[in-house]
Amino acid sequence: MNAETLAVINQKGGVGKTTLTVNLGHALALAGHRVLLVDMDPQGHLATCLGLFRQPSQGVDEVLLNGADMTQLTLSSRDGLWLLPSGARLERVEQIHEGGAARARRLSDALQRTELNYDYILFDCPPMFGLLMANVLMAVDRGIIPVGGDYLSLNGLAKLLATVKRFEPFRGKGLDLWVVLSRFHPRRRISREVIARLAKHMPKRVLATAIKESTVLTECPSMGRTIFEYRNKSAAAEEFIQLAQDLLQRRILQ
Repeated sequence: MNAETLAVINQKGGVGKTTLTVNLGHALALAGHRVLLVDMDPQGHLATCLGLFRQPSQGVDEVLLNGADMTQLTLSSRDGLWLLPSGARLERVEQIHEGGAARARRLSDALQRTELNYDYILFDCPPMFGLLMANVLMAVDRGIIPVGGDYLSLNGLAKLLATVKRFEPFRGKGLDLWVVLSRFHPRRRISREVIARLAKHMPKRVLATAIKESTVLTECPSMGRTIFEYRNKSAAAEEFIQLAQDLLQRRILQ
């Protein structure tokens, strides 16, 4: 498998992980790449954001619980964009007790044994740490961390970095991490303080484009559309196009 695998991850809720996954994924697809979105959150919000208001009954849950073939459960969504939904039983993965450390490698094993013809695979992660997040951390090349312009987001980032650090001995290598400023209010004093702290503690790891707080982004899920389908000429759409280029070219906040 030659796809670049990325976890959209933060142990704090409300920072826009699903919004980031859907719209960054679609932006990469619009740039000509083949993109798979994988919903690792039992809430199944990725499907809703892509217009599947009736949740698919099977998805990555069958892959992790029963070793099902990923390709048989993947849905075509848009040109260049595919979805592997969460499925109805994803929560049961957290209840797996047998298998020892191998429990955390089920996703990695599935990726290795499956012929996947994608350029990028984005995993939308749950906000809490558990076996689902462990599987993602063991499987991906790098992580994208959405961080809001507030103190609690920084606290969530600190917890996540500690969690990732604990997994390095099992991975055999570090996890390449990138920060995205998400649901951001650039004029607020606390937002400027957040940027200063990120520059100090994660230098050259903050992607250049911030995704600002936007009403149109909050409206998109109810329509089952990405920002490019709902308001293609909006500032938010342009931000996601720029963010995709930041990721492709590793452009960082100066």
